[in-house]
Amino acid sequence: MCIWGKHGIGKTELVESIAKENGYKFTYIAPAQFEEMGDLLGMPKIVDNETITVPPSWVPTVDEPGILLIDDVNRADDRILRGIMQLLQNHELASWKLPEQWHIVLTANPDGGDYSVTPMDDAMLTRMLHVTAEFDLHAWAEWALKNGVDQRGVNFVLTYPEIVTGERTTPRSLVQFFTSILSIKDLKKELPLVRMLADSCLDSNASTSFISFVQQNQSKLISPEEIINTKKFAKDVEDHLNELVTKEHRIDILATLCTRLTIYLKSLEKKCSKAQLENVKLFLKMEIIPNDIRLSMLGDLTKTTSVKSILLDPALSKLLLQKM
Repeated sequence: MCIWGKHGIGKTELVESIAKENGYKFTYIAPAQFEEMGDLLGMPKIVDNETITVPPSWVPTVDEPGILLIDDVNRADDRILRGIMQLLQNHELASWKLPEQWHIVLTANPDGGDYSVTPMDDAMLTRMLHVTAEFDLHAWAEWALKNGVDQRGVNFVLTYPEIVTGERTTPRSLVQFFTSILSIKDLKKELPLVRMLADSCLDSNASTSFISFVQQNQSKLISPEEIINTKKFAKDVEDHLNELVTKEHRIDILATLCTRLTIYLKSLEKKCSKAQLENVKLFLKMEIIPNDIRLSMLGDLTKTTSVKSILLDPALSKLLLQKM
């Protein structure tokens, strides 16, 4: 299988995480680093007056379920590509054989002027299954929140999804930037440092957008935990959001918050308490939330075990039936 996709989208990490989650063995090679066929086939060695070829040290030898990842395959030299073609067809080369329970997965960047790649001919392409990885905003946000990415960064990407399209601004470089600011508690106080870090990781327009995001206090959005656990919903949530949205004229702030809350509720392992459910209901009934966002969120939450009982509320049930 060959996974195609733009740089920084997470192709390599996806394959590695699948191997880890399933307990598979995992071996990674980057054939762009191979300079000679010996890097692929192995090197000759004299044993008992006979010349044999010793396989490279990275070649898997344990016959257990495993994945051999050939990363950025079309950045390899054409000679290396021709050698890999035989490996794809027979799972073996002249000097070694892949264990029976191993699978080969490749990643590649698209052909074209944006990437320095070696085109693969039809004979090679037809030896693989092909899938294309694309960036999905909600899937990325769910992954980011589960993996400890700075929540202020997640809020930023959800508020400005259009920025994840630059030459240097990719999901990978965004996570790199958010990791670098994780220890900065007050971004506004350290704005020069934040700007320098943003410029070092991102395109200029993404860096400028993030600085604006911080200056307008959008990075300090109320968290999903605060929404469902508050004991004073009207004061802590409703009044706060009414003031923020009215002052900034930013409906997308609400869209960001709704997405964050939906992802958080879907990730809960146990059902919400009665008080937490009541806060979710109050949030969904807030007049400031646009109806299309409310209905989309309501549809997602009715499939979520932790808050499924919100359908017992007559007003919310009526809204959902109108949508259907």
